[in-house]
Amino acid sequence: MNPTGMEILATALFGLAVVHTFLVKKFEHISHKYPTGSIGAEFFHFLGEVDAVFGMWAAAFVVAMAGTQGGTAAVEYLESINFTEPAFVFVIMAMAGTRPVIKFAEQIIVGFSRLIPGVSKKMAFFISTMIIGPLLGSFITEPAAMTVTALILQKNFYSKPEMSDKFKYATLGLLFVNVSIGGTLSHFAAPPVLMVAGKWGWGLTHMLFNFGYKAAISVVLGTLVIAFLNKKELEGDFSLRPENPEHMHPTWWITLTHLIFLALTVITAHHMVVFLGVFLFFLGFTTVTQEYQDPVKLKESLLVGFFLGGLVVLGSMQKWWLQPLLASLDTLPLYLGSTALTGITDNAALTYLGSLVELSDEQKYYLVAGAVTGGGLTVIANAPNPAGFGILKGNFGEDGISPVGLLKSALFPTVLALIMFRFL
Repeated sequence: MNPTGMEILATALFGLAVVHTFLVKKFEHISHKYPTGSIGAEFFHFLGEVDAVFGMWAAAFVVAMAGTQGGTAAVEYLESINFTEPAFVFVIMAMAGTRPVIKFAEQIIVGFSRLIPGVSKKMAFFISTMIIGPLLGSFITEPAAMTVTALILQKNFYSKPEMSDKFKYATLGLLFVNVSIGGTLSHFAAPPVLMVAGKWGWGLTHMLFNFGYKAAISVVLGTLVIAFLNKKELEGDFSLRPENPEHMHPTWWITLTHLIFLALTVITAHHMVVFLGVFLFFLGFTTVTQEYQDPVKLKESLLVGFFLGGLVVLGSMQKWWLQPLLASLDTLPLYLGSTALTGITDNAALTYLGSLVELSDEQKYYLVAGAVTGGGLTVIANAPNPAGFGILKGNFGEDGISPVGLLKSALFPTVLALIMFRFL
């Protein structure tokens, strides 16, 4: 497949964007050398915002296309792209980050933690959070699970001064991997599965017996190992961080209404016009019940949607080299290759391109297994990752989360998942 000039440019810019994600910490560090509020400080702070990286480079690509092929060509290209997934992640993240949903998830996690014997309350809550939160992703979608779990971790662990960076990074890598594989119990929750399930005829039963139980075992084992390795920081009694006394506890009917809005969004996930309409009604409901609400996280959700939108713009032009590469790989190289490729490209884009190639049933399995397994290696590997990254980055000091630190921390749960999907 001979690439066009624009495809080559898009690939070059995509590569620069990937490199940029690993340099955000350096840019953020440079920004502190300039006076607060100065042009230099704001410029390097912007370059250090991981949420802006792909949107920034995608904008450069669109400008280049408009300059070489005309504005009409650039507009036609943008209109040919499906932005449903970025819009869906924006909406589901905003809905899942509300007080009623977070309190409901906390109650489920606390209830499960009481069933865990032989460990401290603090460790039991941690284990319950890292197992139940990601596995809920199979039902409320991975972006929602990532948002809820990250907010619970931020509120009850990351914000506490006694928790070390070592613990935070270990938990972050585990969170990203667990969410990526935890959505495979169903056929509609994980973006890389969603891209191929309809075409390949994969339903709930297929996912549960080919992927789901293996993912659940990996989530449980990975969580137990990380909890044991950090047992000193997880010793002692534990109680949920108290709420602001001025905040009113959501009533049962408000929580139920939020869950209905979430369900409607999940059901209409393929229809952007519908779920955006649902979202407008949701915003109206939160305004009416604002005394039971926290401010809706619109800015954070929009930044994540911007990141994913940029990823889609550049990722859509990578077909020329990804598709023939996937078609040429045998099962084991395909498995390991898709895991590695997921680290530098969105796993949903990877499986989508794989769906355009004639693959055997075994190759289909290993393509998707590798894509979900590698979904925790980098912030761009899985669509929900920018949501978790955005929520937790403020707890890693002035320089934020190190992409290299994330990669290292995700290696153990990734290798564990590789083993589970390969040998079970």
